[in-house]
Amino acid sequence: MNAVLDTLILGLPVFLGHFGTALLMLIAGIALYLFVTPINEYRLIKDGNLSAALTLGAATLGIALPLGAALGSSINVWDIVLWGSIAIILQISVFFSVDMILSNLSARIKRNELSAAVVVSATKLSIAALNAAAISY
Repeated sequence: MNAVLDTLILGLPVFLGHFGTALLMLIAGIALYLFVTPINEYRLIKDGNLSAALTLGAATLGIALPLGAALGSSINVWDIVLWGSIAIILQISVFFSVDMILSNLSARIKRNELSAAVVVSATKLSIAALNAAAISY
């Protein structure tokens, strides 16, 4: 039992540091995403816009999945910061890439067009899955 407690005492600060860093990266990533994309999904969600909820949820998962992979393979906090930054940049670029393909994505989300929201959300999660796999390799 002492060995278990010793492991906990030694490992808990590392766990808290890594988890805290990943959580801060997630919060910062969502804040940056909301800042640079032309719409603020939070405002639309307050008005009951399901498309906005879907796209913001996918953006959140799209950042969290690679962060989780970074946590699993990191050797230090800077790994999490580096790979988390890449995940954030990729998620923001997915929004603008799909906007070029579907044209006027922001207006379509504001109009609560679920078809556009589903496509951008699926693309975000697909890129996140690939990013997470690449990070964990």
